[in-house]
Amino acid sequence: MAVEDFIYTPDTGGFLLVDKPLTWTSFNVVGKLRIAARIAAGRKMKVGHAGTLDPLATGLLIVAYGPFTKKLPMLQGAGKTYSGTITLGSTTPSYDLETTPDHHLPWEHLDEGAIRAGFAQFEGDIMQRPPNFSAKRFEGERAYFLARDVERAHLVDMPPVQVNIGRLEVVAIRGAEVDFEVDVSKGTYIRSLAHDIGQVLGCGAHLSALRRTRIGEFDVKDALSPAEWSQRITPGA
Repeated sequence: MAVEDFIYTPDTGGFLLVDKPLTWTSFNVVGKLRIAARIAAGRKMKVGHAGTLDPLATGLLIVAYGPFTKKLPMLQGAGKTYSGTITLGSTTPSYDLETTPDHHLPWEHLDEGAIRAGFAQFEGDIMQRPPNFSAKRFEGERAYFLARDVERAHLVDMPPVQVNIGRLEVVAIRGAEVDFEVDVSKGTYIRSLAHDIGQVLGCGAHLSALRRTRIGEFDVKDALSPAEWSQRITPGA
């Protein structure tokens, strides 16, 4: 259904394709749309999302309301497509710009062929270690809580898991910045991918920009901002 044909149906529920803004958490998005849904329905409305996006990432977040929240588990296992930028020559503890670069190494000696060859090593089934700064649990606690604890950060050692990189394409190389597109399976961390590419290239790297463009059959080109969805659900709100 086209966005312009959208009709809010609290009794039957539905999906909202949201283009998450930079710095917003997925929780922020759900909270804003839950308020709009509740006002329009005149009662409490169940709202949830499929697949968290980090605050520093933008792009597609699928939000469900009403009975459609029961369908979210089916979407959480769907393949995803991302575009973004990896910056060579420096690493960060979080593998992205949530934390400050802590190590710097030369990258200028790498030519286009070497960079493309490094990226190519990560296509297919790979073992990937999730970032310490992640929502995964380590010994019963969220890993990011431990990673931010100065006294306990060194104890975090996330075990690797198998993921699939269906396609990893270098789109452009702009000095130390490498633009890419990637198709991945459930559970893949693009931050870890950036870090691991840096290790293979021997110069270190971190994720400096990320945008999710697809989840299963759903595309970000059909998405609206949280504010635009709020207006469609509750005009004038």
